[in-house]
Amino acid sequence: MIITYHGEGGFRLQNGDFSLLVDPPTGQFKANIILKTLTPTNLGEVSPQEIVFPGEYEISGVEVLGVSLGSESTDKFLKTIYLVSWDEVEFAFLGHISKIPNSEILDKIGEPDLLFLPVGEHFLSHEAAARLVRQIEPALAIPTFSKNPGGFLRALNQKAEPIEKFVFKKKDLVGQKNRALIFTT
Repeated sequence: MIITYHGEGGFRLQNGDFSLLVDPPTGQFKANIILKTLTPTNLGEVSPQEIVFPGEYEISGVEVLGVSLGSESTDKFLKTIYLVSWDEVEFAFLGHISKIPNSEILDKIGEPDLLFLPVGEHFLSHEAAARLVRQIEPALAIPTFSKNPGGFLRALNQKAEPIEKFVFKKKDLVGQKNRALIFTT
């Protein structure tokens, strides 16, 4: 599987010819599944491959659970986190959260292999993000929206070299715990 970063909260995950896109920065990107974690409440039509609301979905063997962040949503925007199970790898995309989720949502998140969490201004502080990583215990933690990933790394007491893309198989995650993965901007 290959993960590439496209800026802000945007990531592409690809396995063979199948791809999943999370929060694409523009409409120019194409994928088999597109997840949007921040959706206008007055949204019109969406394309068949877009998942923009809470619920359970299954597309070509990829299972997606969208969980509403009702306490963080507003009259104008709905915030959703997504839990994805794909080729025996568990992903959690926390989208646009600004505070640590309640225990009910944390139970749903479980212990994903890869945790994508927003860090920085308008999102989780470096310290809150590090606390959440320690609480959830993913194999890999990937900060999104971060203008200063160094602060997140310091809060986790880690060092990491920024990478352009991450190529892995499930077996590569065995034995990993709370390791930060930083993408170049």
